[in-house]
Amino acid sequence: MNATPHVVARLSGAVKRYGQLTALHGVDLVLHRGELLAVLGPNGAGKSTSIGLLLGLIRPDGGKAELFGCDPQEISARRRIGVMLQSPMLPLTLRVGELLRLVASYYPDPRPLEETAALAGISDLLQRPYGKLSGGQQRSVQFALALCGRPELIFLDEPTVGMDIDARRKLWIAMRALIAEGCSVVLTTHYLEEAEALAQRVVVMGKGRVLSEGNVDALRARVPLTRIRCVSDLDAAMIAGWSQVTMTEREGARLRISTSAAENVLRRLFDADPVLSELEVQRAGLAEAFTELTREESFTEQETAS
Repeated sequence: MNATPHVVARLSGAVKRYGQLTALHGVDLVLHRGELLAVLGPNGAGKSTSIGLLLGLIRPDGGKAELFGCDPQEISARRRIGVMLQSPMLPLTLRVGELLRLVASYYPDPRPLEETAALAGISDLLQRPYGKLSGGQQRSVQFALALCGRPELIFLDEPTVGMDIDARRKLWIAMRALIAEGCSVVLTTHYLEEAEALAQRVVVMGKGRVLSEGNVDALRARVPLTRIRCVSDLDAAMIAGWSQVTMTEREGARLRISTSAAENVLRRLFDADPVLSELEVQRAGLAEAFTELTREESFTEQETAS
């Protein structure tokens, strides 16, 4: 079977059931060469199940999963991927350099050890036993193991959990370098700023369905929220009752307001408090868009059930 040009992984109408629970309801997902795709969603959204299908760890009950145009369980396809899971089981007594050499030996054209270590930012850890490392250091080593085989596609499942700021920065730099080489990356993360900073395309999932798909700007456009911050004595509960205000919070003297009609709300604010100060108006970020999309899904479910 020949892969579709520039498509490295695909789910087509994928359905997955666990007993009476349907984890995926006909999901379509496509990943292109040289693309970083962020897959977002709350717990139970179907992210891990979708990744499991693409990795060949589980089989779909309906639809199809493809990896480089092949069955994901074919060894020829698996030799072209790297994987960083949330809870890998690795030998604690092996030194980091030994682990990297072992995993690299499974691939036909692995990176040199020193190149892998430098790219992942772990050159100073090669002689240390894996089990003696901190949680964040272990995550950096796991990232190195995912890229040591020079894969064409890397799956990163919550890669920066437990990392400090410097280690996270190094991983971001490495991910951008991999993309520049033409590698594709599938990223699942709860850090929405991470997806916003790195992803060319974002898929938001909820209850086993794709809720939204596109670049970050397109996702924001689907949820046209604006954030307003100001210093004011106005009552937050009163403002929350205004039309087209979706959220109001008070932080000391500051008010934080989210709205889909910024101009109208700003006029009402100035009418209600002509002396308000330190006004900031900012387009909503990915976090607000994600929250609104998943909230809409919850409302739709409640309406269907009633």
